Amino acid sequence: MGSRSPPKKTATSSGRPPTVKFARRTSSGRVTSLSRDDEIELGLSGEYGSNSDHHNDYVNYTVLMPPTPDNQPSDMKPDDHIPPPPYGKRGAPPARGEMAQGAAKLGRTMSVMKNNNKSILLRSQTQDFDHNRWLFETKGTYGIGNAFWTPEGVDEYGEDGGVSMEDFMDKPWKPLTRKISIPPGILSPYRLLVVVRLVFLTLFLSWRIRNPNPDAMWLWWMSIICELWFAFSWILDQLPKLNPINRATDLKALKEKFETPSPSNPHGRSDLPGVDFFISTADAEKEPPLVTANTMLSILATDYPVEKLACYISDDGGSLLTFEAMAEAVAFAEQWVPFCRKHDIEPRNPDSYFTQKGDPTKNKKRQDFVKDRRWIKREYDEFKVRINGLPDTIRRRSDAINKREEIREKKIAREKGGNEAVEAVKVVKATWMADGTHWPGTWLAPSPDHAKGDHAGILQVMSKVPDSDPQYGGPEENKYMDFSDVDVRLPLFVYMSREKRKGYDHNKKAGAMNALVRASAILSNGPFILNVDCDHYIYNSQALREGMCFMMDRGGDRICYIQFPQRFEGIDPSDRYANHNTVFFDGNMRALDGLQGPFYVGTGCLFRRYALYGFNPPRANEYHGLYGQHKTRVPQLSAGQHPGGDEHDRLPELRPDLDMPKKFGSSTMLAESIPVAEFQGRPLADHPAVMNGRPAGALLVPRPPLDAPTVAEAVAVISCWYEDKTEWGTRVGWIYGSVTEDVVTGYRMHNRGWRSVYCLTKRDAFRGTAPINLTDRLHQVLRWATGSVEIFFSKNNAFLASPRLKFLQRMAYLNVGIYPFTSVFLIIYCFLPALCLFSGHFIVQTLDVTFLTYLLLISVTLTLLSLLEVKWSGIALEEWWRNEQFWLIGGTSAHFAAVVQGLLKVLAGIEISFTLTSKSANEDEDDIYADLYVVKWTSLFIPPLVIMVVNIIAIFIGFSKTVYSEIPQWSKLLGGVFFSFWVLAHMYPFAKGLMGRRGKVPTIVYVWSGLIAITISLLWITISPPTDSNGSGSQSSGTMQLR
Repeated sequence: MGSRSPPKKTATSSGRPPTVKFARRTSSGRVTSLSRDDEIELGLSGEYGSNSDHHNDYVNYTVLMPPTPDNQPSDMKPDDHIPPPPYGKRGAPPARGEMAQGAAKLGRTMSVMKNNNKSILLRSQTQDFDHNRWLFETKGTYGIGNAFWTPEGVDEYGEDGGVSMEDFMDKPWKPLTRKISIPPGILSPYRLLVVVRLVFLTLFLSWRIRNPNPDAMWLWWMSIICELWFAFSWILDQLPKLNPINRATDLKALKEKFETPSPSNPHGRSDLPGVDFFISTADAEKEPPLVTANTMLSILATDYPVEKLACYISDDGGSLLTFEAMAEAVAFAEQWVPFCRKHDIEPRNPDSYFTQKGDPTKNKKRQDFVKDRRWIKREYDEFKVRINGLPDTIRRRSDAINKREEIREKKIAREKGGNEAVEAVKVVKATWMADGTHWPGTWLAPSPDHAKGDHAGILQVMSKVPDSDPQYGGPEENKYMDFSDVDVRLPLFVYMSREKRKGYDHNKKAGAMNALVRASAILSNGPFILNVDCDHYIYNSQALREGMCFMMDRGGDRICYIQFPQRFEGIDPSDRYANHNTVFFDGNMRALDGLQGPFYVGTGCLFRRYALYGFNPPRANEYHGLYGQHKTRVPQLSAGQHPGGDEHDRLPELRPDLDMPKKFGSSTMLAESIPVAEFQGRPLADHPAVMNGRPAGALLVPRPPLDAPTVAEAVAVISCWYEDKTEWGTRVGWIYGSVTEDVVTGYRMHNRGWRSVYCLTKRDAFRGTAPINLTDRLHQVLRWATGSVEIFFSKNNAFLASPRLKFLQRMAYLNVGIYPFTSVFLIIYCFLPALCLFSGHFIVQTLDVTFLTYLLLISVTLTLLSLLEVKWSGIALEEWWRNEQFWLIGGTSAHFAAVVQGLLKVLAGIEISFTLTSKSANEDEDDIYADLYVVKWTSLFIPPLVIMVVNIIAIFIGFSKTVYSEIPQWSKLLGGVFFSFWVLAHMYPFAKGLMGRRGKVPTIVYVWSGLIAITISLLWITISPPTDSNGSGSQSSGTMQLR
């Protein structure tokens, strides 16, 4: 805005009006001329002169500017009637300059303050005024467009405090995130190549259809059907990758907005929303408590306001071992968490921290770090001993108490009925807690009401709600480490095991997560939820803040979840079975971020609780037309709408899947918490463009402590009957009906119009473990693929999606449900080279120039696309090749089995059961990759093993037939051998996995290979019996000739 004083009449000795420069002050404080190139000299223009007949408002116009060298007149005259400057009383008072009579046009000339040593302040060569030197000598400082001087010994100008340098500085609204586009030099050629390859594929397939092979029509039909499906599958996979993007966050801006003292937050308390962490575990044997405890410790020590953090663990197995391990972990956290805060430890998982390589003292400034680290390392070693000894401790304790109870019962029976009654006494072998009471969960010796799938609900608050103000440690708390300047508070931590009873469908992990959602809504009601598996710990303590940047930024109220990439530890250096899966996490997911958002992949995901309840976003669009090219805004309900309204509260939609959720159960406290969570999850209303925001300082109220009725209500909502006649699992929370509940849950949110964001941090946000054994890896892929088949045959198929799902996002979800069916065509295509070699024919009649040209063009474009994808995604070329290899291995084994199991479930109603993936840490310190070489036979090995053996046999048979043939068909032999080697090259990791350590092949592999070879030989002799030289059967002449 311009800074102008009222027009005043002035007069000079000659009566001529002074020359005036018109200017305005911008919002940043800089003074700019209204007309730099053509300034107006009022005395030289008759149109604007004093004798002009036209009155002009610009005559005698006065401009007030701060006294800087750029605008200070050389002849200053104080005037008591000059109004004060708009920026306060700092510096010399502004003066109104009067130019001399007959002053010429000045253009861009600059007036300078009087200075006795003016010559010193001029540059020697140009004779221009040296602003920097003048500011240095006068102790002046530049703001943005202004300069000011601080009196000696005074921090603030004026006695009234005045204003600071910040008043001269621009303070624009700062976004918390920004979108970084892929360089056009990479993305444009990538998109062009997609179009070019699509054209080549179309031309090639049309040529293949128009040129059948009359000599082997069966081969032609098999190949052309497979190639058409592969082209369709490639389009589904490729088109959603056309718009990859990168994102960046501004953690400094987040701190300034939410944790810096301001008029609405005078004490600088955190105004960030609360976050509830969910850890899920189900089996203490396959998911060791030590691994779970390390994950929990990394969460409690994360860099986020302690009073805004809560951590919950769901023990779906109801194990006393997990319960007591968590109690030990909370006790150790009282030392570990302050140690991490004091020395800024990364990572904050103690096991990973103490086993990482490198200098631990790097970037550590405190002198007592070495002493503290040595002490906490000794404490952690003792903690591990206690955790690892818990199974034996619990067993010995239970045996001792059971023995004592048995003796007591026999004594009572003897007193009442004699020796005969004593023999009839049978004492149940219970599992006992450390306080001498029965464990209400699963016992070591299962019994009614105390077995897996049949036990009471358990909820224990192990760490209470922290105070709102920091609490610093004292010397009496720890005599080995000084925590006098460290906040020693711990976040709220709750152990939970939901009730399970026979006759109820508990819906596996999805049911456990929904129980956590309800219990946490009663106890802490954080507007955001972050769920992790028990083996995925926080590797970057700032990750939660980076995710919160997206939720609290402009437009963040439309984001349903923030998905972090999965990173793994303990993978063999060659990544034989593509466990890192970087092609998916750094390629596909980054590309989906440019559409409507990435998939939810089960762990490392920050949810908006309100979106998880099944509500619609505050603003949504619908996409109509063949390609969704017509976008329309959807009418929405008022912000904060929550269940409890009448039928008129429902959206004017014809689709029932977009209706508002209504049935949350009988808990009044749960229903009342929903609008609170919605309000607290809104971004800060600090900019006109921020819609659906909340006022600053609204989340500064301390969280009340928990009382007995609140905890009792939380126990009630985790009972097995609570979900009866509710919408939990169908519309609210995690969605039931699939073993891949994560993908379905994310799909439902996107289907309602929500967006998701992919948060790639410089330092990995989370790290976990992955199975490196071939059998475990294939079973993991089998579970994922089976879930995809279930999605395809359910109402969650993207074909049935609402118009709120973008076209390319719909294609990505279609690919999720369709990709397992590619295995059928992949298996057939892997057998085609062998069939060609056996029969002496090929998929085309002749290897002519046209076929080879198309094959070359398709291969070259695919290679170039892969190189560009490697470029914009940042993955390594070796990782891309490993992914291609395991795609064929998994496609011919686990994916095919998933299709069979999915069809059995849909057609015959046969339920599918899966074993939990083992997350046990390898205890072999001599070889941490020992599990890689363990061969555990499974039926999933049969299809790829058959493919390998058949192709190897076919190469020898084809070579023999060609050599001994009267007219050798070398071109067909080369074509068949080339494609057979292509198949075998992809199967190489599978072959290495079968060989085990040092090439020791298990006996069962030899047995199956021999059976397959004999079967193939007998089958081929039956189909095509050998003939003699006269063309008669071999049985008549007793001779055999290979053709």
